[in-house]
Amino acid sequence: MDFFTIVEQNLFTPAIMFFALGVFAGLVKSDLSVPDSISKFLSLYLMMAIGFKGGVAIADTPEINNEVIFTALAGVAIGFVQPFLAYILLKFTTKLDKKTAAAVAAHYGSISMVTFATAATFLEANEIIYAGYIVAVLALMEAPAIMSGLFIARKGDVVQNRKGTRGLTHEIATNGAILLLLGAFGIGWASGEAGMNQVSGFISDPFQGILCLFLLDMGLLVARNLEHLKNFTFSLILFGIYMPLMGAAVGLGASFLIGLDIGTALLFTVLCASASYIAVPAAMRLALPEANPSIYVPMSLAVTFPFNIIVGIPLYYSAVQYLLVP
Repeated sequence: MDFFTIVEQNLFTPAIMFFALGVFAGLVKSDLSVPDSISKFLSLYLMMAIGFKGGVAIADTPEINNEVIFTALAGVAIGFVQPFLAYILLKFTTKLDKKTAAAVAAHYGSISMVTFATAATFLEANEIIYAGYIVAVLALMEAPAIMSGLFIARKGDVVQNRKGTRGLTHEIATNGAILLLLGAFGIGWASGEAGMNQVSGFISDPFQGILCLFLLDMGLLVARNLEHLKNFTFSLILFGIYMPLMGAAVGLGASFLIGLDIGTALLFTVLCASASYIAVPAAMRLALPEANPSIYVPMSLAVTFPFNIIVGIPLYYSAVQYLLVP
């Protein structure tokens, strides 16, 4: 599969094109809109579906060995730490307000399922095997980044509200978006494939359609806030390129230390390098409404996503081969 085929198959998927439709509808000042109650439902649905699928994936893993444990722990640790690094870089290089910078940082500690699926397709086209448990690692990497982003955003409120660190930790841990994501993961893990069979008509089949509607809504939201795009500077565009490269370097190093095979190492590296435009935007809409979505949505969707699809995956694959092949 050549690069142009990968680009065509993924940039022109229905979900991405519905996002473009939402932006276009907003630009031409159409009366197309998604009611607020529906927007909240879409966010809740995506949180539940992503978490549940990840739990089922880990339940179906035949053996929980050291490789699985170390990869999962590395993914969770990177998901927690990477937003802090991203936030520091953003504060030094941009003029974003604290809440928006925290939201952007959370996106870069989380993952992109479509980028992951693209890398998996790339491996399958080249007949390269990978471990199935990596799908569970994908789900585990969603919540830590959201928690870190909320911690960064709310940390300054501790003194003002006199909650203390314990109160802040409780607020983040019991946040609705995180609680739903982790709770759905636990339910999926406990119920396994039997549970998925019972709810697949709601969890699996409608997912892509609801994702299209969610991204349509996000496109409309971006278009409605175009006046904020004056803050979308060249520094932000650069951040959207060098941040995934830094994440890829971390993922590649972890893959080498754990001893992952080439296919699994590529997918783990892609997870560390990608930026969320599904789970984290949904969570930010619910948990951090003060942040500016016309900044954090285009950052992950219009800059980092195409960079990873066009340049990143083949670059990361070359690096994995160089490092892991004797």
